[in-house]
Amino acid sequence: MKFGIGQPITRLEDRRLLTGGGQYTDDVAAMGAAHGVVLRSPHAHADILSIDAAAAGAMPGVLAVLTHADVVADGLGHMPCLVEAPNRDGSPRADTPRPLLVDGRVRHVGDPVAFVVAETLNQARDAAEAIVVDYAERPAVVATATAADPGQPQVWDHIPDNLCFHWENGDAAGVEAAFAGAAHVTRLELVNNRVVANPMEPRAVLAEYDADSDRSTLHTPSQGVHILLPQLADTVMKIGSDKLRILSADVGGGFGTRAFLYPEHGLTLWASRRLRRAVRWTGERTEIFMTDAQARDNVSVAELALDSDGKILALRVETRAALGAYLSNFGPFVTTQAGTGMLTGVYDIPAAFVSVKGVMTNTVPTDAYRGAGRPEAAYLIERVIDVAARELGLGPDEIRRRNFVPPEAMPYDSALGYRYDSGEFATLMDRSMAQADWSGFAERRAAAAERGRLRGIGLATYIERCGGGFPETVELEFGEDDSITLLTGNQQNGQGQHTTFVQILSDSLQIDAESIRIVQGDSDRVPWGMTGGSRSTPVNGAAILGAARQVIDKGREIAAHLLETAAVDIEYGDGAFSVAGTDRRVDLFAVARAAADPAQLPDGMEPGLDQSHTREPENHTFPNGCHVCEVEIDPETGSLSIEGYTVVDDFGAVINPLMLVGQVHGGIAQGLGQALTEHTVYEDGTGQFLTASFMDYGMPRADNLPSFDFSTHNVPCTTNPLGVKGAGEAGTIGAMPAVINAIVDALAPITGQHHIDMPATPQAVWCALQNAGTKV
Repeated sequence: MKFGIGQPITRLEDRRLLTGGGQYTDDVAAMGAAHGVVLRSPHAHADILSIDAAAAGAMPGVLAVLTHADVVADGLGHMPCLVEAPNRDGSPRADTPRPLLVDGRVRHVGDPVAFVVAETLNQARDAAEAIVVDYAERPAVVATATAADPGQPQVWDHIPDNLCFHWENGDAAGVEAAFAGAAHVTRLELVNNRVVANPMEPRAVLAEYDADSDRSTLHTPSQGVHILLPQLADTVMKIGSDKLRILSADVGGGFGTRAFLYPEHGLTLWASRRLRRAVRWTGERTEIFMTDAQARDNVSVAELALDSDGKILALRVETRAALGAYLSNFGPFVTTQAGTGMLTGVYDIPAAFVSVKGVMTNTVPTDAYRGAGRPEAAYLIERVIDVAARELGLGPDEIRRRNFVPPEAMPYDSALGYRYDSGEFATLMDRSMAQADWSGFAERRAAAAERGRLRGIGLATYIERCGGGFPETVELEFGEDDSITLLTGNQQNGQGQHTTFVQILSDSLQIDAESIRIVQGDSDRVPWGMTGGSRSTPVNGAAILGAARQVIDKGREIAAHLLETAAVDIEYGDGAFSVAGTDRRVDLFAVARAAADPAQLPDGMEPGLDQSHTREPENHTFPNGCHVCEVEIDPETGSLSIEGYTVVDDFGAVINPLMLVGQVHGGIAQGLGQALTEHTVYEDGTGQFLTASFMDYGMPRADNLPSFDFSTHNVPCTTNPLGVKGAGEAGTIGAMPAVINAIVDALAPITGQHHIDMPATPQAVWCALQNAGTKV
């Protein structure tokens, strides 16, 4: 059965997964595997005066109790931060040494102090509880807004005022001049709250050791095995990449947080090599709260300069971004280059300037999470432009219409350095407003008021940068059983990559989907690659297309030789090569078999039809869209219901419309979760983590979410041969400003306020009404 591009087929992997055929890391059997448990710090900031592990080491079944002294003795390296964020004067950012086990001072609740390995999990747990650690507590700093202020507790002695870097981008002088001549200036302080990713599958590691080869195999969920391999093998363990194989089978959710190196990767591998046997560690949910990289946590001041007609002249943004206690692999990148370039949104803003202070706090490190900086940018510009509209007495659609980048301006160079290749922003807004019945809202608001409810409507546009950056390589291998295997370093995390990749290859080669196999997640077999930033289809998919074209090009030469004609007379279609105007043909797999025999090839041709293709992105892609959200609030309780949600997106070409809908729905759910219920809370002064379980952390539930009215108005992308723009993060990016704009619209007539910070929980909404003197 052929599955072409554009067909809404159900996911090919679902039957296996839904019938229990999936294999996640904890499902991997390893004969005689020992179990590891991490002893974690109960304090956010403290000196370790002593560690007494004697009793623990003597307990039944205990194989090892490892501390930082063992890390030093074995010469292990630190976990690296992989990116730079230079200061505005060009000097390098500060660094945060991060050994596998802490060296003398813990810096957040959950910091790893010791690693216990025993024959059984319960024995390891009991032994960990028997370790006696003498701590001397220090004051902790957790507030992002004030962490860099004078007099705050210092997370690191070598990082004064907790300021890891001060990064800038844009035209400072041009912005100053624009503000000096502005008819109106809007200023907004806003918080982008910290969240926990919480994939369904907890992080897990299984390390196996082969004594004959002195080689290890590490099983772990990831977003690309080759991101972890050199860090673990070369930087931390110092054994060389040839001594380590990393496998990622099925992965129960990624969202960015699977892309990074964590201490447990190194601890489990290290213990396995020390003990010369298999060792496994699986995180419990509270451990995941305390150790998975968290996200967002920005405090910003946004200023918009406008002329007397409501045209934006300039944007100025100052942000303090929390990095946590250590620099995660990509943390500085997420807070700077990853998202700030999108701060001008879909608007023709002549001048922009952004300043980011990366601050250290006694909290879990932060890094990429669905959208990785772009949701923060879209939230900021869409909130401040909504506030400007209210101050100027303009409708939220009208101020946007006056400032959109028009289609005829494409390609458009933004003030912060990106070139938008395509987009019809006003059309998207008009369509979403029409589908949401914007014109009928006044009647619905009046009806709600009669029922004692507050009704609001909000819209938000967005544009995001994705599908660029580093190259992706794919390999195609022909099998003797008339199959073709696609090897890719991209890693499926539940988003349906197997289906998408099969559709692209099936369409490109016009062969049955059943003959295509996908290999991912094996560092011994797959080329370099990584899933993240909505780049799987724009970059990796384009690489598949390129490899397929190479197969056809070489196959045409071989077919011409077999059919005794010129290559120019060979056509390719329906999985076969044929001589134009005749019925003489040879199918693709017959050509592949012939290609393996040098005697059947043209003189000088390299045997084999296998191909490798590397896609070097020529530019990013820029998916965009408009979300309209309508809410109703009960002023007695502050509770909120979403009464309508409409989104019209531009994703360029679509590979699978059915899966596209699922991607958008999931993204909206995560965006609404952050906006309405999710919030990571640390106690001031002590740094205690107060929301480290589902009892305290408000994950969105089905009854928080409405049905979504989703459609597309696609303008083909010009920067990749598939014409796709990427869709995995778009729903999250547009959802947060849309719902907050709607909530503000409901509250503003009562409170007079133009802003409410996320999460807009019932308590926060109720307090806003109470502070305005509303009778309840």
